[in-house]
Amino acid sequence: MENPKEHLAEHHMYRLINEELEQNPFSREMCTRFPPEPNGYLHIGSAYAIHTNYMIAQQYKGAFHLRFDDTNPLKEDIEFVHAIIEDIKWLGYDPKEHIYYGSDYAEEIYNAALSLIKQGKAYVCDLTPDELTKYRGTLMEPGRNSPYRERSAEENLELFEQMKNGAFPAGSKVLRAKINMASPNMNLRDPVLYRIIHAEHYRTKREWCIYPMYDFAHPIQDAIEGITYSLCSIEFKDHRPLYEWVLNELNIAEPPRQREFGRLSLTGVVTSKRFLRQLVEGGYVDGWDDPRLPTIRGLRRRGYTPESIRSFIEEIGSIRTQSTVDISLLDHFVRQDLKEKTVSVMAVMQPLKVVITNYPEDAAELLVIENNSENVELGTREVPFSKTIYIERDDFMEEPIKGFHRLIPGGEVRLKGAYFIRCEEVIKEPGTGEVVELRCTYDPATKSGTGFTGRKVKGTIHWVSADHCVKADVNLYEKLLLDEDTPKDSEDWTSKINPESLVHKKDVFMEAFVQDARAEEKFQFLRHGYFSVDRKHDTRVFNRIVPLKDSWKRSN
Repeated sequence: MENPKEHLAEHHMYRLINEELEQNPFSREMCTRFPPEPNGYLHIGSAYAIHTNYMIAQQYKGAFHLRFDDTNPLKEDIEFVHAIIEDIKWLGYDPKEHIYYGSDYAEEIYNAALSLIKQGKAYVCDLTPDELTKYRGTLMEPGRNSPYRERSAEENLELFEQMKNGAFPAGSKVLRAKINMASPNMNLRDPVLYRIIHAEHYRTKREWCIYPMYDFAHPIQDAIEGITYSLCSIEFKDHRPLYEWVLNELNIAEPPRQREFGRLSLTGVVTSKRFLRQLVEGGYVDGWDDPRLPTIRGLRRRGYTPESIRSFIEEIGSIRTQSTVDISLLDHFVRQDLKEKTVSVMAVMQPLKVVITNYPEDAAELLVIENNSENVELGTREVPFSKTIYIERDDFMEEPIKGFHRLIPGGEVRLKGAYFIRCEEVIKEPGTGEVVELRCTYDPATKSGTGFTGRKVKGTIHWVSADHCVKADVNLYEKLLLDEDTPKDSEDWTSKINPESLVHKKDVFMEAFVQDARAEEKFQFLRHGYFSVDRKHDTRVFNRIVPLKDSWKRSN
């Protein structure tokens, strides 16, 4: 086994595992797992957990398992299974043949429950859900023993078999572990191991009507698969004694070890499945893949790359407890990933017509423009230039403020990859005084790429030819929530949604270069940011991934 890579040496999980492996606790290879419940879509917080499990398996030349925690038929769906598999592979954490389902171990988990009953370590309890809560006690007061706690093993076996055979209604009985109702750890106060659910399972159909709780199924599933390290987020730390109790009482040799890492939170981002579902089902967003959501499908649709997400997680590094990271750090990494990969094209969001009066009528020429100023290997393209062009409205100012270096009356600018133009005349709408057209002249001697070394201008602006551009729609995104606090149950979502979180612009003028762009193909629109072709629409729609400005901060 090789030592962890140097840049991972400070990761507390690697240090912990290294120390434990020095005692040779396992005769099998490293094996980790990610166990999502298929009742929703993965989000950026899930990616951190996946990355941690996957990279540790890779580092120690072991295996990484994807195992669906599908033991609650009331919430789970095959749609989520397919989506989770697709998302994990897209992120770059392919489990290959190691895709498993907790429901496939139903017989083994049931037999484990029988073993505990026979040992006098589990019993069937008839308390109602409300009574269970009351008997459980509080953090300040111990719980009370159930009146059914001392049933004989024979009676418990008979009742549990009747539960399995569908003899009782849901909620009428549960199987509980017999541990310690006075334990300071609430998870050890005779936790529920099995409950009755009369519903069709997406895989096992009606074969079962009793289903194990996650805390019981989880360690058994890990043991069956030969998991060495069950790595999970910090909120499961108090569950670890129960995990170890189950494995110990079942006499599992070389039992898996549960170890915890910190939980990742992002500023201004909701990752709770419950709140995300409210946003989707309430129609506040365009489905689970809305580009404003932190779901992996939403991030992908917006245009984030798997490389940028992985770099973001690697930068965060080791989290011991709870860490809040500014979402703009993720934006930083997508910029870093795309800056040398994408073709820079010109798109005009708010067009202002410019007529070049001394350019020949009906003439056009092809100008050679670099595709990426930082990566010459992306080559060049030919961009049509003609007498009438469009520029951005805010690239012209009739009464310029101090520091404005773009086009003004009587002033010159360079057109990106083209010529100098001078504004000679401003045409306004008679009724409103709005500027509707500029009349300009161009200097043929200033053509880009010809070695012109004459007079200088301070400003360069982008443009498109009126006769050769194409139209497309653009979505501009800002943060979804007005503040960073997750709304309370009693609060109205409409008061929390940022009304500027999505600005849809129709008929944006763009270079014809983009007209054959494929879904998820990415570009840099000069001065506007990085954009991706929306994978959800048949018509051409570009989603802005991030603006060009790059600033971020980290807080803990």
